[in-house]
Amino acid sequence: MGIKKSHLEVSFKMVNWKNVLVKKNNSILHTMRIIESSSLQFAVVVDDEMCLLGTVTDGDIRRGLIKGLQLSTPIQEVMNKKPIFLYSGKRLSHYRSFMERTALKQLPIVDRKKRVEVVLFSDRQLQALQKENHVILMAGGLGTRLRPLTNNTPKPMLKVGDKPILEIIIENCKNFGFVNFIIPVNYKKEIIQDYFQDGQHLGVNITYLEEKKRLGTAGALSLLTEKPKAPFFVMNGDLLTKINFEQLLDFHNETNSLATMCVRDYEYQIPYGVIKTDNYRLLSIEEKPVHKSFVNAGIYVLNPDIISHIPYNEYLDMPELYRKLISEEKTVTAFPLREYWLDIGQLGDYEKANVEFNQYFTEDESK
Repeated sequence: MGIKKSHLEVSFKMVNWKNVLVKKNNSILHTMRIIESSSLQFAVVVDDEMCLLGTVTDGDIRRGLIKGLQLSTPIQEVMNKKPIFLYSGKRLSHYRSFMERTALKQLPIVDRKKRVEVVLFSDRQLQALQKENHVILMAGGLGTRLRPLTNNTPKPMLKVGDKPILEIIIENCKNFGFVNFIIPVNYKKEIIQDYFQDGQHLGVNITYLEEKKRLGTAGALSLLTEKPKAPFFVMNGDLLTKINFEQLLDFHNETNSLATMCVRDYEYQIPYGVIKTDNYRLLSIEEKPVHKSFVNAGIYVLNPDIISHIPYNEYLDMPELYRKLISEEKTVTAFPLREYWLDIGQLGDYEKANVEFNQYFTEDESK
């Protein structure tokens, strides 16, 4: 006897699980849209007979992109071909117990021919639970490239739309359940502290680290009075992004990484014909080629043990910390950022942010 759907709707707060089904030849881009539209961070790959072929998480897709796969690549190239599933015919409590024991967020249920009958989602996944992880927002810089706007205002407090950049970041993190913030401050710190105070009026918790001197994005972490109990985020306080922080944390945990760096595509064109030679022989001419690389996006997830790698009260930038970890052969990973991202480093970036704010940061609120 199979599972009764009505029981699932009550006990698992079911959504329409068929919305997360994709075919093996569907593209990575198509699957990304399915995952994002369902808000369940998951897709199930089936054939024309509804037989289970694999599953896909956002992490699977990111790992494919970091290897250089294109968005047009069929999803079968990145899917998990050995997904966890259970056969139908058991009591609902059996599936619930299995998901709790294994900490699964999703579980396909199939018949004896391996045709998908239903996909279960845990209560935990379907609820917007507040998370213990801290978000550390770097806000102590001088903002010299944005003068004269920063002569009297710290850069993270410049308004985009009708809110300071820092408030937009905090609200975006809060949307994913992250409500515990630590803000290292230095330049004109009183403006930041007076505006945000302890964060209670925004529904979050905010504490501050006061830098007596410039310590860099990693060095400031040495001032933490208490070692974090869970992986934590570090983010520059002058970034606008629509990154899914929950997906980023899941990726970090799945890869058992000590430190994860968000990276983004950067393309640049050489304005000349590039010559390839073999000694004096001319082999080819490539006219104005476009080169593509990944660059640091200024968003990180770090395990608590990272603190032991940071000298106390000494200047250390995050890239230098990562170079140190790589030289020590620690597990560090790259998370490809494909969502909206803008570093407000210069006046042109600030003007662009105000033009694009309504497009990227008010659409969801109006729905």
